[in-house]
Amino acid sequence: MPSTHDWINNPLGVVEGMFAASQNNPNSGWEAKAVEFFKDHLKEKDAHTWVPSLNDVPLHYLKPNSLVKFRCLIQDMFDPEFYMGVYEAVDPSTKVLRCGKYKDVTECGVDFDSRNTVTAERQTFYCVPIPGENPWVKEISSSCLGFVQARVVPSTSYAPTRQKRSYEEDDDMDDMDTQMQREPHTGPQSPTEQHGNGDCKRRETEAPSSQTAPASHLDLNFPLPGEKGPSCLVKVYEDWDGFKLNDTLEVFGILSVSPALSALADKKDASSSLLDPTECMETAEEQRVHSPPASLVPRLHVLYAKPLPHNNPLLPSATLEDNSAFLSSTLSEMASVRAELLTFLTPILLGDALAAEYLILHLISNVYSRRDVLPLGKFTLNLSGCPTVASYTERFYQIIQQLVPSSYYLGMSLQNMNQMRFVPKKDYSANRLVSGALQLARNTSLFLDETQLEQGQLDTAGVRNVTALGNLITWQKVDYDFNYHQMEFPCNINVLIASEGRSLLPSDCQIHLQSQITPPHMEEYLSSIHVHPQASQLNKFRMYLSVARLLNYSISDEVTKSVEDDFVDMRKDDPQSISAEDLHRMLVVARLLSLSLGQTSLSRDSWLRAKHIELLRRSRMEQHTCVNGNEP
Repeated sequence: MPSTHDWINNPLGVVEGMFAASQNNPNSGWEAKAVEFFKDHLKEKDAHTWVPSLNDVPLHYLKPNSLVKFRCLIQDMFDPEFYMGVYEAVDPSTKVLRCGKYKDVTECGVDFDSRNTVTAERQTFYCVPIPGENPWVKEISSSCLGFVQARVVPSTSYAPTRQKRSYEEDDDMDDMDTQMQREPHTGPQSPTEQHGNGDCKRRETEAPSSQTAPASHLDLNFPLPGEKGPSCLVKVYEDWDGFKLNDTLEVFGILSVSPALSALADKKDASSSLLDPTECMETAEEQRVHSPPASLVPRLHVLYAKPLPHNNPLLPSATLEDNSAFLSSTLSEMASVRAELLTFLTPILLGDALAAEYLILHLISNVYSRRDVLPLGKFTLNLSGCPTVASYTERFYQIIQQLVPSSYYLGMSLQNMNQMRFVPKKDYSANRLVSGALQLARNTSLFLDETQLEQGQLDTAGVRNVTALGNLITWQKVDYDFNYHQMEFPCNINVLIASEGRSLLPSDCQIHLQSQITPPHMEEYLSSIHVHPQASQLNKFRMYLSVARLLNYSISDEVTKSVEDDFVDMRKDDPQSISAEDLHRMLVVARLLSLSLGQTSLSRDSWLRAKHIELLRRSRMEQHTCVNGNEP
């Protein structure tokens, strides 16, 4: 049986050994056995941590044709492609059958006239790192792989394609780097970026500069501006119908960075103008996008891929149901962790404990089902009354960024609304889906900063972007632009809107921030709240929020009857005091309140508590409306 070094460092050797053994038994089912072999090995305790990650280890440090893993989002799905699953090698002395699976290039001459050639089909996905993944996720993931990275040695696979640059070009590149460093970011920087560590770590994941220079014109199609990391062409050999656009996956596969791929693409591109149009259906633009340099966009041949219900590295890789010991210990501590988190968030929300309570409910909300077109479980929160001094909203976002695995800050300035591309659009000339800022992974926290609004006029693109945000919030869907029609793609994104007055966008719940700080001391207080809690406390909060979001929930018939009776009693005195929409919101709040306490079913106490905090919120909103008549 192959050792650990064999199946990780030389997975093709394992595959080819099984293929060779099957030649005497055509019905051996060697392909299924090969996949099962790797699945079984990866399920062994901590085995998945032995595999180097494309997210954490620079590409030029990874051994070609070794087993690697990649945490990613399916950004685009290309057309299926044909390949030689079995081919006959050209050898004067003997005819040898070779396996072509999990490879891009054959290592010897091929007898194209052989009757033993077997043509097979595989699907190609264009995958990018999970958009908006926060620095703490990358740091914890890479620390788990510390001993793996220590073992990896720099690869020499790039040597044949290295290009020398003159000193003048080097100076130009240095100037460009300096200029890029001076450019402002689209969103606020995280604490790690402010200290320079995050940027350095992300730059390590890029291919060497001598590789990227000739291909710098290639757009890697990341959904969010400023993202870094490897994109990858993922080749899937079985069950590809089970994958959908925007799925988040952890892929284990064989890394292919053969320089021959780039040479073939260049040769094909140069000769495309000489080919008969009937012989080449691809445009030059499509060839460039679908066959990028392997040093910039490596190929990954999938042996095993699993969907990621979350990307929190602090949680065990098994589902909560399969890890009962972890689940029971976590549930027993959730009420106390919730109290700690409430204490932590209240000062950040200017001493407003009720707003902190609603923020916790928002952070654990999740679309758990859909009834017709209605998404159930979403809880978009509009936090109005946010101060505009001392960059409060940006500081607030930085705290959110430290708590959730993936997030994105969108300042709703006129320039961003008019110039950014929110909705992905199909580019038919390149036959690819051009990404947009709303092509996000499930459970991403989207922070909309309306305090950045300014006087001016939205153009056509700006109006489309505002409409897209409204549809995302109300229906949890994004209508992708396919030029001649639109196509709905459901999503599951937590939207938090920070505004001065009531938001111009819809929301499921609005709470007005009631500051306990007097205005003259506001700036001094805001500059002091940007605290850095201990890592152990932060990790406790991070686990709490992820687990609460993943819990199942139910309501017993007895509690359902009690809720119905309460609703009837509330409408008896004043039918206008509560509507069906109010009842729906109370049920959502009650569900989230129960889950935040580690309770998987609604109790009478949680229902009464939900009614109480909703009553406090509504009375605050009515009081604020009376004081500010222009507020709806």
